[in-house]
Amino acid sequence: MRDPVELELFRHLYISIAEEMGVVLRKTAFSANIKERRDYSCAVYDAHGAAIAMGDHMPVHLGAMPMSVRSVLRAMCLDRGDVAIVNDPFAGGTHLPDITAVAPVFLKPDGAQPDFYLANRAHHADVGGMTPGSMPMAREIYQEGLRIPPVKLVRAGLTDSGLLATILANVRTPVEREGDLRAQLMAIARGEARLREAAARYGAPRMASNARALLDYSERMCRAAIAKLPEGVYRFRDCLDNDGVTREPVWIRVAVTVRGGEATVDFTGSSPQAAGPVNANEAIAVAATMYVFRCLMADDVPYTEGLMRPVHVIAPVGSVVNAQAPAAMAAGNVETSQRITDVVLGALAKAAPGRIPAASSGTMNNLSFGGWDPRRNAPFAYYETIAGGMGASAAAPGESAVHTHMTNSWNTPVEAFERQYPLRVRQYRIRRGSGGPGRMRGGDGLVRELEFLTACDVTLLSDRRERGPWGLAGGKAGSPGRNTLIQGRKARTLPAKTRFTASPGDVLRIETPGGGGYG
Repeated sequence: MRDPVELELFRHLYISIAEEMGVVLRKTAFSANIKERRDYSCAVYDAHGAAIAMGDHMPVHLGAMPMSVRSVLRAMCLDRGDVAIVNDPFAGGTHLPDITAVAPVFLKPDGAQPDFYLANRAHHADVGGMTPGSMPMAREIYQEGLRIPPVKLVRAGLTDSGLLATILANVRTPVEREGDLRAQLMAIARGEARLREAAARYGAPRMASNARALLDYSERMCRAAIAKLPEGVYRFRDCLDNDGVTREPVWIRVAVTVRGGEATVDFTGSSPQAAGPVNANEAIAVAATMYVFRCLMADDVPYTEGLMRPVHVIAPVGSVVNAQAPAAMAAGNVETSQRITDVVLGALAKAAPGRIPAASSGTMNNLSFGGWDPRRNAPFAYYETIAGGMGASAAAPGESAVHTHMTNSWNTPVEAFERQYPLRVRQYRIRRGSGGPGRMRGGDGLVRELEFLTACDVTLLSDRRERGPWGLAGGKAGSPGRNTLIQGRKARTLPAKTRFTASPGDVLRIETPGGGGYG
């Protein structure tokens, strides 16, 4: 029988490596998106490409990243000193701004195969495309930016200068992009150094054995959690307001079947892939499902790929949860992932009443913009997500002004934002009273008001503007969000998903949804 103390020590060893990779990435990156908002994730993988440790980073990244790793391993052999990158949603990526770096780690001098893999994913503030920030109102992926299939950026320790030059020639902020890419490489290097130190202390066989044991332990804990649920089929549905092109709601339907300590999560019946950019791929559907089942477990269970062994995801090809090329994908990673989370939680609320909270804000309120900064005489591009209200639960009211579920990012502090970009923050406060009423009240959303100091090309990808997040057990829905553009004395309501040109002096007010109430 394996020593549980040793297993726990190795668990924390691997997590500490993923966390330290994240610290290096954040400290060495150039963009506010990574340095301030912390829109990145890091993980450690075993010799077969299975995730054995994830940093406390972005759930939508972490659950989807194993498909990127497997996509890279199918496409090529990684040798010593190699680092591959990929962002193609149809090759394991999620949306184009998320660039994933993958590298092998050889612990034995004469080893023919890698003993581990390391990977990190960072959201780049611009990767080209039709609008600054690369989160456009696109109808096909070719409009969204530079699409990178699995390819080696570093070969035997040497950066492919031609590939790097090609990438930088296709983005609006090449200096920032190179800085962020090199930060990803530095994070990989730090992770490799720490794995080598551990191998020198414990030996590669012992490290591999404990990695396998962590996967098995996570699987056992997940099976035990599922076994506590009543067997049956639990259904739920919810929708996005629209896809940004048509006004029709985009439905996501799920049937969760619990039987024999396993669960099948079937999204059959969800809307066909959309004309607009709200399409998700299978990796996103798996990531959201993995997150929900991890949340079912009260114990501090290792967040490894073993969690998904007893959970089977059915995402019909050609649906909005498994879109095919050349579908536009920018908002699938951010908006559709939240709604997938909502429907799986909604279904499980019927299986485990009292354990599942009401719906949280259900949108990342994505704002991207860019233009020419006259102060620096240089182009700029920026992207951020804006927090909202958390859904209440049987145990407590919802928290206010927090990022929930598939996002775990921070905000950009006002001081850093105004120093780096030609905008002024006019308001940044809690939207009082926006949480849904109930015995436990939903958390309140935010009001963020920005004044443009130069002309900007602006894109908003948001949701829950027509229907507020649902309540549970008799609790009421939270208030829907609202987007408003103020030009002089005139104010007009903007759609949830829109693109517009802002002039100096224009003010954009974003009011985010409150969480649903409980009871």
